[in-house]
Amino acid sequence: MSPPPLNARAWRRRWCGGGGSGSGGGLGRASAPRRWRQRRRLLLRMRAAVALLTMLASLLLFLYLLWLTADGPLSSRDWKGEAKKAVNFSPEMPRKLSVPFAPSALSANRTNLGIKKPLHLTPECKNLQDTLWSSFMKKKRYSEDYYLEIITNVQNCRWQRQPEEFKKFRSKLASCCDATHNLVISQNNTPLGSNMSYEAERASFPIEKGIFRMLPVSQPFVGRPFNQCAVVGNGGILRNSICGAEIDKSDFVFRCNLPPITGNISRDVGNKTNLVTVNPSIIGRKYGELNVNKSAFLNSIATYGEAFLILPAFSFRRNTDVSFEVYHTLHGFKAKQKAIFFHPKYLKSLAQFWRTKGVNAFRLSSGLMITSAAIELCENVKLYGFWPFSKTTNDTPISHHYYDNELPKPGFHAMPIEYREILQLHGKGVLKLQFSKCEAA
Repeated sequence: MSPPPLNARAWRRRWCGGGGSGSGGGLGRASAPRRWRQRRRLLLRMRAAVALLTMLASLLLFLYLLWLTADGPLSSRDWKGEAKKAVNFSPEMPRKLSVPFAPSALSANRTNLGIKKPLHLTPECKNLQDTLWSSFMKKKRYSEDYYLEIITNVQNCRWQRQPEEFKKFRSKLASCCDATHNLVISQNNTPLGSNMSYEAERASFPIEKGIFRMLPVSQPFVGRPFNQCAVVGNGGILRNSICGAEIDKSDFVFRCNLPPITGNISRDVGNKTNLVTVNPSIIGRKYGELNVNKSAFLNSIATYGEAFLILPAFSFRRNTDVSFEVYHTLHGFKAKQKAIFFHPKYLKSLAQFWRTKGVNAFRLSSGLMITSAAIELCENVKLYGFWPFSKTTNDTPISHHYYDNELPKPGFHAMPIEYREILQLHGKGVLKLQFSKCEAA
């Protein structure tokens, strides 16, 4: 017998969870509104989360645009005003030396690196020394025009050597790197039978008898510390500088990467050479790694007199064989020049030293390496041809090198950042940068 049909109230009780007037009777009827309220609360929370994420994204975009405006190129901003504000120069201050090779009335001490007479600085120049460098270091990137404006202002101030600053910086270099004892691999700092660790690779090279005999007994720089040293870069700013005679008067002259110094160019860059760096890639590219014709190489380096040719034999394994070949070629043909090798420990320590100052390139440039060594080996250091810019302060285009316009590999060196550090040392009186044309002898 089939059950009787359900009336409407019984049907609602069956599908809505039971009935009755007790406490359980209203539960089924209330569950649907409750679910609706829960869904509504969830929806409101989701909307709030989306709004919060939108606000955060907008804030991040705003900060990114602000960063681009602050640190990016200053082409759309008043970079001259920015540069003047950084050094607190008055707008009325004359822009002397706007022509890069024009002599400055305030730069009468071009050839004298050690000024004994007290120097009275103008308020603007005193302020430049006191505040420029902290302002200059606030940002990571500056445009080329900003650098050139800073350099123009620096040129307007007479340079003075600061013995205490020099001593302090030399002491820091000696503590970390010690060029006096470790610049060059020698028998004194590299025992026979030891393993030489490479600077930039996890590998080592055994120092056997044949290799040990190639090394000088000690550091080969007789007469150090030298009184006056010239570190000659290869910047295009050297062309027509007439700095050759001034460079050749130095007690010790450092050069980079086998540059040309003969012919008419010697008027600008000089002839004297005591130490010149050799990039092994140059030996491979220009002289076929000396495997066949050695005469072209020997004729080329004859212009350096009795200079030391210093090579990074133990920076990378690929450098070792070609560096040894340079040594054997000079030794076998009884050349006047001598091949010596950078100590990889020195180069590694030096890279770490400059890394703490923000120079984070894959490799330090040869110029910064020998400038650092010169500060330890010399009492007075002057730099020529250090100019990583494509134009002068007068907006005249110049080549990258004084002998060609071959640019370095992107990202390999940190030239503007290195120059910032060197410019800071100039401002502190540690070394002197030659920005413009030298005075005729």
